[in-house]
Amino acid sequence: MTGNPYRITTVCLGNICRSPMAEAVIRARVDAAGLEAWVRVDSAGTDGWHIGEDADPRALQTLRAAGYDLAHSGRQITTEWFVEPGSPDLLLTMDSSNYATVISLAPDDAARERVRMMRSFDPTLAGLPAGDPRLDVPDPWYGDHDGFADVLAMLEAAADGLVADLPLLLERS
Repeated sequence: MTGNPYRITTVCLGNICRSPMAEAVIRARVDAAGLEAWVRVDSAGTDGWHIGEDADPRALQTLRAAGYDLAHSGRQITTEWFVEPGSPDLLLTMDSSNYATVISLAPDDAARERVRMMRSFDPTLAGLPAGDPRLDVPDPWYGDHDGFADVLAMLEAAADGLVADLPLLLERS
């Protein structure tokens, strides 16, 4: 690959739990695969409640306990993200509601084709259509610490599938 790095943005509702966790996991997997020079990973939320805030302390604790690092500041995705220079090549949503919101922000079919659900890369869920709630990563914010651990396991499985597909994605970009 030559030129600009392939950009991946993970997206959830508030950008303090699931999408920052996914960002950390994907970044670690990309680095382990030796692809850090060609792939950039960040995250955003569909809502602006937590702009500028760090990730949820439970998310950070879960990530650190599993050996992941994350420096984070909440952001909100907008329509401009699809048309600005350096816009994401792949937007990975955490649930069917986030998926619908991001699809509604996309200005055209080409932009909509860049949106996928995170768990669509989990090989055990292959073939499920976009927007299928079985692809949802549940929001752990309302629960206890165990919910964050469950989310991490889902994200790791999907990230492994994503990194396995990255050579093909990079070739197409």
